[in-house]
Amino acid sequence: MPYMNYDYWNRSRCLPCPKEDDNCMFKIIIRCPPGPTGPTGPTGPTGPTGPTGPTGPVPLTCDIYVVNTDDNTVSVIDGSTNTVIATIPVGNLPAYIGANPSTGLVYVANRNDGTVSVIDGNTNTVVATIPVGNFPVDVGVNPNTNLIYIPNLSSNTVSVIDGTTNSVVATIPGIDSPIGTGVNQNTNLIYVTSESNGTVSVIDGATNSIIATIPVGNIPIIPKANPVTNRIYVPNFGDNTVSVIDGNTNSVIATIPVGNSPETVNVNPVTNLIYVPNEFDNTVSVIDGNTNSVIATIPVGTQPLYAAIDTNNNLIYVTNAGDGTVSVIDGTTNMIIDTIPVGNFPFGADVLCS
Repeated sequence: MPYMNYDYWNRSRCLPCPKEDDNCMFKIIIRCPPGPTGPTGPTGPTGPTGPTGPTGPVPLTCDIYVVNTDDNTVSVIDGSTNTVIATIPVGNLPAYIGANPSTGLVYVANRNDGTVSVIDGNTNTVVATIPVGNFPVDVGVNPNTNLIYIPNLSSNTVSVIDGTTNSVVATIPGIDSPIGTGVNQNTNLIYVTSESNGTVSVIDGATNSIIATIPVGNIPIIPKANPVTNRIYVPNFGDNTVSVIDGNTNSVIATIPVGNSPETVNVNPVTNLIYVPNEFDNTVSVIDGNTNSVIATIPVGTQPLYAAIDTNNNLIYVTNAGDGTVSVIDGTTNMIIDTIPVGNFPFGADVLCS
């Protein structure tokens, strides 16, 4: 008799089963094989919807501000469409430009006016014009202190602008032919190149005093600092090299050969890559900040002068002065993904995201 179990704990009666022995002396349970599975019943009602999860981060929208030197204007490029959405008149013979992400203001150095135009990034209009020294060239912004540094090439001074009042609050002497500024916002140090002396002066932003002078290469122009690594990159226009300064020791730790006539550099602190437009090679050298070596050379437009970096989307915008365009480079692939027409002789550029 298969499937039969003897229940020794209950001997007084027999339990019903499809087969059972009514004459059992003690309880006999016959386990019968299971029958076929019945049909599936209808689906029950849907339960209540669970709570909504947290909203993910909203991608930042970025505008790129490009100085058109021969037009005395600034073109504003919408980074989501790569189209020019505004053209802003500024001063006479504008050169380089700097954006303050903390305030949404953009500063343009007008060389022939001896002024700085202040653009409101919300309205794309000039909201102030600030007199500085003779032949201002570059713009260095410290978003932590809201101070802006303007090297005046012909005055041998650096003007310090308070971004809250749009007024000059200090003038720093003692640098021959100052032409470029690199700001490390984390250390509050400002690095100013001397075009004629081949040096970099280090200014303490707390005291507006020069605390060191560092020899670099021949005709250094527009430097940039990586605030994460505390390295400062100086393009030497006359040497076709980039000097790397250790901000901890104020000494040059590497000299990197690049292309022909590098006038500027820019740094992506997120990827630790450095972009160097080579003005007369029509290329951009890409330096790996970990190895201080060139890892790529990217052909761009004619006479590239500056590389503005959108660190949020890893895009690089290169001004091509010779053909009035901006090349857009994908920082992941080092490939050009777009070319944008702007004004005449595009020079400096910067990115402002919101």
